[in-house]
Amino acid sequence: MRGRFKKELLHKKNKLSTYDIAVLGDWVEFEIISGSVGVINSIEKRRNYLSRKAKRLRGSLKRGERIEQIIAANLDTLYVISSISFPKFNNRFIDRIIVAAESANIDLQIVINKSDLDERNLAAEWELFYSDLGYKVFITSTMSNKGIDNLKNSFKGKINLFWGQSGVGKSSLFNAMYPELNFAVGEVSEASNKGRHTTVTGIMKMVEKDTYIIDTPGIREIDPYGIKKEDLGHYFVEFAEFIHSCKFNTCIHEHEPGCAVVKAVEEGKISPERYESYLNLLNTIEDDMFY
Repeated sequence: MRGRFKKELLHKKNKLSTYDIAVLGDWVEFEIISGSVGVINSIEKRRNYLSRKAKRLRGSLKRGERIEQIIAANLDTLYVISSISFPKFNNRFIDRIIVAAESANIDLQIVINKSDLDERNLAAEWELFYSDLGYKVFITSTMSNKGIDNLKNSFKGKINLFWGQSGVGKSSLFNAMYPELNFAVGEVSEASNKGRHTTVTGIMKMVEKDTYIIDTPGIREIDPYGIKKEDLGHYFVEFAEFIHSCKFNTCIHEHEPGCAVVKAVEEGKISPERYESYLNLLNTIEDDMFY
C-alpha cells in the first residue's frame, strides 16, 4: 500500500491501532507498477471480519490505546478445528472461537478431527453437546476418510476460514480434500502433546469455482477483540433465554444477586462447562480495555 493511504487508515479511528490493514478476503482496487509488483489504492468496505487481540509490542502503545489483529475479511463460514486426541480435545478453545465468530456475525461450524484415535467415543458426545447449541459439527479422520466428503461439500461456493491449534490436522484435512494443494504437515510433540507450527502465515486459495479456503497459522490461544464484560453473555447463545430476566440490567452473570443466568446454571438449564468457559473469558476482559 502507498504510505499515505496506510497512514490514513491507521488513524481513521481515535486511539485505534491495527495490524494487517489489507487482509485475506479483502476486495481491493490496485494498479500494476511493473511485472508482478503493484500498489493498493483502496480497500472496499468489509461485510464482516474476524479479529483478535494482538500481542502487545513493548513500547509500541500508549496507555489507553488498543491493538487489533484482523485475521481475514468477507467470510461466509468459520470452521474451528480441534482433534479428539493428540492434542486432546479443547472445548475452552472452541468456546473462545465461537465468541469471536458470534461477535463478528460469522457462521461457525465445528470440526472434530482424528476420530480414529477416539477410543472412548468422546467425539459423539461433543457433537451432541454443540449440536444442541445450534452449531453444525463434523467428525472427521484423514486415516479412515470419515466425514471428509461431507466437510468438503459444506463449503462449496463460499469463502471459508479454518482456525485451530497447532497439530489438530488442518493441513492433513486440506490434503485429503484437495491433494493438489500439498500443504506441509507437521508433527505433534509426544512430550508436550502440542503441535508444531507448519503454517507460518495465512494463505487463501481458490479450490473450486467460487470456493475459497483460508488456512491460518496454528495458535495456542485467542482473546476476542473489543468485547465488553456486559456484552459477553450475548455471544453465548444459550444465555439468550435468561439474560433479560436478571435483576440488574448491568449484570455480568458472575456473582450478582438475582442473576437469572447463574440460576439457570444451578438448575442444569445451562451447561456448567459452557459457563466455566464464560467465566474464563470474563476474567480476561478488562473494563477499561487496557492490556
